Amino acid sequence: MKYFWLTIKKMFRFLLKPLSFVPALCVMYMIFSFSAQTADESGQLSMLVSEKVVLLLGKLTSGNLDTAQVGGYVDEIHFLVRKMAHFGEYFLLGLTLSLPLYVYRLRGFWLVLAAGLFCAGFAGLDEYHQMFVAGRSPALRDVAIDTAGSITGIYMTRIIGFIGRKTIFAPLSMEKRRERRKRRAGA
Repeated sequence: MKYFWLTIKKMFRFLLKPLSFVPALCVMYMIFSFSAQTADESGQLSMLVSEKVVLLLGKLTSGNLDTAQVGGYVDEIHFLVRKMAHFGEYFLLGLTLSLPLYVYRLRGFWLVLAAGLFCAGFAGLDEYHQMFVAGRSPALRDVAIDTAGSITGIYMTRIIGFIGRKTIFAPLSMEKRRERRKRRAGA
């Protein structure tokens, strides 16, 4: 019976590992969708987010902001909100892309290199795609911000993996060590 459950466990791992890339594909689709918006649509969305941020900060600081003040603050933070959105999108891409690579045992420098190059290339293609969207233009600065976001996400994966190996997944690694010792002793 033990071998049956072991076989089932290995089969699930074999089937589910490729599905670990689905979140990264969803994030890539989200990024592509945002890039396909015209300049007006994108501007309206980021202005709406900027306004929500200003109103939230106004409530948190107990400041009674009138419409003119809100409009002024929205104009001030609009650029920052747009760039933070770039950073955030690619942070998610770096995180969701490097987690499956980590599962496939790509670690350390090679994880950073592979996922980083992929994300930087995707950022470049994203900016190239914007050349064909009405009112949008590519910017090398955005590629740099996107790459910084993805590298941050990749390093977050490395931190999560390191902490996980020392805490949550420690019993699994101990079990594997015991199995290796048994095989060596039996051979």
